[in-house]
Amino acid sequence: MSTIRNSPIEDDDLLDAARACLLAVGWRRTTMTDVARKAGVSRMSVYRRWPDMSALTADLMVREWSTIGYRLAARDGMRLDASGIARTVAAAAREVHEGELFRKIVDVDPELLLPYLLVRRGRTQTTLLESLATGITAAQEAGSVRSGEPELFARSVLLMTYGFVFSVPTMSDEDIDETDLFGQLAIAVENYLR
Repeated sequence: MSTIRNSPIEDDDLLDAARACLLAVGWRRTTMTDVARKAGVSRMSVYRRWPDMSALTADLMVREWSTIGYRLAARDGMRLDASGIARTVAAAAREVHEGELFRKIVDVDPELLLPYLLVRRGRTQTTLLESLATGITAAQEAGSVRSGEPELFARSVLLMTYGFVFSVPTMSDEDIDETDLFGQLAIAVENYLR
C-alpha cells in the first residue's frame, strides 16, 4: 500500500495519476479514491480540486489534447501559411488519434466524447479554435491564406479534422493506411485555406 504524502501536490501530479488509472481500467471503473491512492494523497486532496471524476477527466482531456498542437507548432517551427498550418493540423490530428488516452477512451468509454461531438464545445475545442484563428489571421496578413473570417475558417478546419480523428479506422485497410489518410487531411486543409 502506498503512503500518503505530507508535501504539497500539484494538479499535474493528480492528473498524471488519473491518466494512469484511466489507462489501466477506463473511466467508468476509476474512482476518485483510485486517483488519490495512485497519487499517494488523501481523497480530500483530490476532492479539493475536482468535485467528481467527470470534472477531473475533463481537465485531463484538456491538458492532454490542447497542448499537442502547441507543442508540434513550437517543435516544427510552424510556418504561418496555409501549408504550415495544414501540416501542423494533420500531425496534431494523427497524434491525438494514436494517443493511448484517446484510444482507451474510444475503446472503453466512448460516451465521454459524445457531448463534445454532438452537444457542446469544450475547453479543448475552444483552445484549439483560438490557436487556429490566430494562426489563420497571421497567415492572412502575410497573404498566404484567402480573405475571410478566421473564426469561421478555424471552425471548419476543426470540423474537418474531427472526421479524420474519429473515423480513420473505418476508412483504412490493406490498400490505404492511416498515414495516407492523414496526408490527405493536410492537403484538404491547405486547399481549403488557400
